[in-house]
Amino acid sequence: MTLEVYQRLGRDAQINTEFRLVLNHLQRDKGRLRARACDGSEVRIFLERGKPLQVGEILRSQCGKNIEVCGAEEPVTTARCADWETFSRACYHLGNRHVKLQVGERWLRIVPDHVLEEMLELLGLQLQHENAVFIPESGAYSAGHAHAHDDTHEHHHH
Repeated sequence: MTLEVYQRLGRDAQINTEFRLVLNHLQRDKGRLRARACDGSEVRIFLERGKPLQVGEILRSQCGKNIEVCGAEEPVTTARCADWETFSRACYHLGNRHVKLQVGERWLRIVPDHVLEEMLELLGLQLQHENAVFIPESGAYSAGHAHAHDDTHEHHHH
C-alpha cells in the first residue's frame, strides 16, 4: 500500500492514527521523502520544504489515513555538566557554529563530531555516546542550513 501525503494535521492527541512512520532528524527535515511505515507500507511525502516534521505530528494521506511521525533512535553525543555557566558557554560556542543542537536541563545533544566533542570536553562537559531520538531546536539552524557541515552526513542515508 502506498500512502501519499500532502497534508499535515499538526499534533493532536485526539486523532487516531493507523500508521507509524519512524524518521531520523535528517529525514524529518525534508519536505519530500519516501519512507516505509512500521507495517511496511510505502509513504511518499510531498510537503512544503523548510518546515521540519515534528515528532508526534500527524500526517494525512490522500486516501484518508492518518500517520504519526515518530523519532528514530540514532547515534548522538550527549554532553552533561553540573553548572549553568559551563552549560551556557557550551551552547554559545555551538550556536556560533550553527550546529544542530538539542537542549535540556544542563545537557545538550549533537550529532557525533570529533572537533565539537573535543571542544565540549575542554569546556568541562562529560560526554556520552548513545542512541537516542534527536530533536534539535527548530529554527536555530535555519541560517546555517546550507553549511557544508550538514551535507557530510546527508549521503549516508538511503
